[in-house]
Amino acid sequence: MKQVFRNKKISGLLTVLPEQEVWFDDEVTNYSFPAHQSMRLKTIMGYERHRIVKPGTAVSDLCVFGMNHLFEHGYLRKEDVDAMILVTQSPDYYMPPTSNVIQGTLGLKRDMLCMDINQGCCGYLLGLMQAFMLLELESVNKVILVNADVISKKVSKQDRNSYPLAGDAATITIVENSEQQNPVYFNLYMDGSRNHILKIPAGGFRLPANSKTAEIRDCGDGNLRSQEHLVMDGAEVFQFVQQEVPPMIEELKSYAGIGDDDIDYYLFHQPNRFMLEKLAARMGVAKEKMPMNIVTEYGNSSGCTIPVNIVHNLGDALNSHVYKCCLAGFGSGLTWSSMIVDLGFMEFAEQIIAPY
Repeated sequence: MKQVFRNKKISGLLTVLPEQEVWFDDEVTNYSFPAHQSMRLKTIMGYERHRIVKPGTAVSDLCVFGMNHLFEHGYLRKEDVDAMILVTQSPDYYMPPTSNVIQGTLGLKRDMLCMDINQGCCGYLLGLMQAFMLLELESVNKVILVNADVISKKVSKQDRNSYPLAGDAATITIVENSEQQNPVYFNLYMDGSRNHILKIPAGGFRLPANSKTAEIRDCGDGNLRSQEHLVMDGAEVFQFVQQEVPPMIEELKSYAGIGDDDIDYYLFHQPNRFMLEKLAARMGVAKEKMPMNIVTEYGNSSGCTIPVNIVHNLGDALNSHVYKCCLAGFGSGLTWSSMIVDLGFMEFAEQIIAPY
């Protein structure tokens, strides 16, 4: 699927991170592997620290905290929110939708749309696509895209494959119409036949959670997890990214009619440093143009890593400069997507810490 959007812009970006910072070195004894092996893995993968929410924290807590920050600092007015999209794979409840919970907690107007989208590492781009489409409606002038996950709650602390990566975050993006054309080029692929590569097997209606699914066991690779925890086939994920992402990016650049030199930054989802280094080499992209520091600083917060990447690495420069950026997400589904968009002249691009 390919699409071009015009007369749309991202006017503000806020990232919300939990205050609890956990260091990899302090978790080495959690795993059933020799410490020296884990420390070697730390160097290769770029593990350092990650941000994890405190017990009892849900997605809506981070989102409400961030939205109130925008209201209090005059970046946004409640009456101007015509639609709110929440992209998450860790909702507060099965029902109601968490976007409605956030709307009600904040006291937003009733004459608006609330929508939850169940997507992971590619969710930010799918959320932007939906936001751009909503802006085609006559009654919608401003869309709030909230991408948030507290996925650490569904990863075993004894799983060295996944837990050192796990990070929690919420991000808020203001999307609105623009008088300038600002073409945004977008493509998207999905392959549900490989859904097993990234999965939480139990806890849904197919396999409801019970005492058996909660049992922690060795899954044959030395990692301990239950069926209610995230399971990731790391080798298959790596192969998927290396095979599918480069041709997707080439296709999008051709569709947009631009070359390598026209892209200022490749701001991709951040699974781990090793995977991104190999991806940059395969694509022939200079490392200076593809930041790889988010997992090291904050952990992998699923689709949130893309806006966290943007704010962490460009930050205040987005207030006064414009950069042509290639965004890309790839993960559960399997789903992979990319976008070429001009980012800049924003009203704000900030990171805040939430007491959760």
